[in-house]
Amino acid sequence: MNDATFSVFKEFIETNLGIRLPPAKKVMLEARLAKRVRALGFSSHEEYCDYVFGSEGFDREIQQLIDSVTTNETSFFRESAHFGILSERIYPELAASGKLDVNIWSVAASTGQEAYTLAMVTEEFARVNRVQVSYRILGTDISEKVLRVAQTGIYTEHQAERIPLAFKRLYCQRSRDPHAKTVRIRPEIRARTMFRQLNLMDERYPITRKYGIVFCRNVFIYFDRENQRKVLERIYSHMAPGGYLFMGHSENIAGAAVPFKSVASAVYRRE
Repeated sequence: MNDATFSVFKEFIETNLGIRLPPAKKVMLEARLAKRVRALGFSSHEEYCDYVFGSEGFDREIQQLIDSVTTNETSFFRESAHFGILSERIYPELAASGKLDVNIWSVAASTGQEAYTLAMVTEEFARVNRVQVSYRILGTDISEKVLRVAQTGIYTEHQAERIPLAFKRLYCQRSRDPHAKTVRIRPEIRARTMFRQLNLMDERYPITRKYGIVFCRNVFIYFDRENQRKVLERIYSHMAPGGYLFMGHSENIAGAAVPFKSVASAVYRRE
């Protein structure tokens, strides 16, 4: 990929997706797009670039480009301390009346493991503490490819290995095909969890509910400070008063002019 082609992709990705692409990321971008170059029969990234940003290819290929360049690293019970804080500190507060009623948003849901982890933790809190529960989980991501996986709720045994055995028995099903070596999230859990495409760089989000729990972890590391501020303000506007924001442990909101109060490591409360 020559420098001119890299610059074209860089400008589009940074402007429309908010993902920073310094020159050191050129090799990574080249590798991620190589599959699409081969799949479409082009001989170079330059030909692919002309196709993507030409009148013929843009509508057909732009989602494939987005799916290729976005990072979709996730797992069940990732950064597990956060789920302990949720079930041991926050849910008891929210369920003080004997009922837990909460909207939950997994901002960068990827293939859905975080959203389904949140569902299992919520179900388990209600079961153990014998409280009524009413919850809805929204998982959003810009990649259509990963959202299709999330909607199925089907994972390999390897992907599901971090789910505690007791949780697997209660909230997952094994495939009827003994050779498949997959598990599926139970239908009653999937019924409470919906997935929708959303670009965090959009000025307005098509979201009507107010969310008491928001997980936006390991997302801001890809944005510059200005885009971090804008996205944080948008997320804030969709949170319920007193709602909680969970971020990645390598992220912080220091200096942001949004009224959040730190309550634990990488956990903030909307003032």
